[in-house]
Amino acid sequence: KLQSKILILTICAAGIGGTFQYGYNISIINAPTSYIQMFMNETWLECTGIPLEGNMILLLWSFTVSAYPLGGLTGAVVAGPMAIMLGRKMSLLLNNVFVITAAILSGFSQMAKSFEMIMLSRFFTGVNAGHYLSALPRCQPMYLAESAPKKLRGAVALTSASFTALGLVLGQVVGLRELLGGEESWPFLLASNMVPALIQLTALPWLPESPRYPLIDCGDEESCISALQQLRGNSDLSAELEEILAEKAAAKGQRAKNPWELLQNPSLRRQLLSIVVLSSAMQLCGNDSMYFYAAYVFKEADIPQEAIPYVVIGMGSCEMITSVTCNMLIDHAGRRPLLLGGYLCMAGWAIIFMVALSQQTQISWMPYLSMACIFAYILSFGIGPAGVTGVLPTEVLDQMSRPAAYMICGSLLWFNLFLVRTAFPFIVVAQFCYIPFLMVCICTALYVGFFLPETKGKSFLEISEEFKKRNFRAQPRAGFYKGPEEIKSTTL
Repeated sequence: KLQSKILILTICAAGIGGTFQYGYNISIINAPTSYIQMFMNETWLECTGIPLEGNMILLLWSFTVSAYPLGGLTGAVVAGPMAIMLGRKMSLLLNNVFVITAAILSGFSQMAKSFEMIMLSRFFTGVNAGHYLSALPRCQPMYLAESAPKKLRGAVALTSASFTALGLVLGQVVGLRELLGGEESWPFLLASNMVPALIQLTALPWLPESPRYPLIDCGDEESCISALQQLRGNSDLSAELEEILAEKAAAKGQRAKNPWELLQNPSLRRQLLSIVVLSSAMQLCGNDSMYFYAAYVFKEADIPQEAIPYVVIGMGSCEMITSVTCNMLIDHAGRRPLLLGGYLCMAGWAIIFMVALSQQTQISWMPYLSMACIFAYILSFGIGPAGVTGVLPTEVLDQMSRPAAYMICGSLLWFNLFLVRTAFPFIVVAQFCYIPFLMVCICTALYVGFFLPETKGKSFLEISEEFKKRNFRAQPRAGFYKGPEEIKSTTL
């Protein structure tokens, strides 16, 4: 059907310039690391006549790497207001200005002999990613979840995780020395993120706005009906329109909340706690750190040095495959089982991985067990936490609370990413360095098991009512006994 094609095109247009960019820009910086460090040293030598010391090169490189999460934190702060003032679609479109600016800076950095341009470009790239992952972690999932029919809401919003994994894999492929990862071509590699931005700028303007935004935020029922007709066709829209009108009525007289108001509101306490816990666990669970160990473990398993980049691509492909699998399972299995199963499996594999690492040099087959643990850990992350976490904030919060909540969670996501990347090199030398990540996985699984309700197949209002019961469940018992209202007799 035409409407199905429009929904698919909307998913692809939002994804290719959205979370795809996040995954792509994380992976393309890895391949040219040594070349960029050489460029920094050569540029400094040419300007000052003095070569950089090894520690100074590492310090400049750490500034370059840190610019990405710092930019992401900035993007997280501006994302919420942009989504409210401009709408979901226009926010996605204007956000491409940051990544195009970044591509121009990095593309001409070698010609201008300025490594500072690379640092600035990574900052602007982070702003772009921070907006998509916060407006979260997620103007793109918010736009897609509000555009999808209820029965497909989870699967459609979850495509953002699939595009992240696809970006990681394609970034690893394009970063191979045979393609753009060579000594002469690395500026083109860093500037290649302009291509997805141009694709989105070309395609997305022709596609509809989220139906909820024009009606609930702007009071424009005609635009809402037009968007629904583009996405649903001639099918009966009365039930969905009634649901949106009910959500509008529930939000009547309210304005979009800011983060401080959200923190003070007792009726949103459990929802906010849930998405804070899950968003923090995304970065603190140790999935990204597995890539740090990959080269060492694969080398110990006698995999040739020149073949290791291709094995790492296989790891990224596993994450992508599990994200697509999660897409197909989320509206059948539900959110809680995927989250709970994912974190419990990760906890189990973390224990085995630490034991295997401790025996790596004593037992000949332990490197192969370590290698299996790396793949299993990434598969467990991809099947649940990687995708479901991005869907839940849109489902558990009302229209007026989502942008502020996404701003809070996006800020936490980038702060935790910065924290892990800063602290992990210092704890990696410890024999059981995965214990902090193990504790995060266990605590998150316990929270999901005991406190997070299932949201599968429920409307936004039904989910809000369920959380309201949980938020105020203990209040009727809070008062003391006040005695009878009227004493009718004093007879003993």
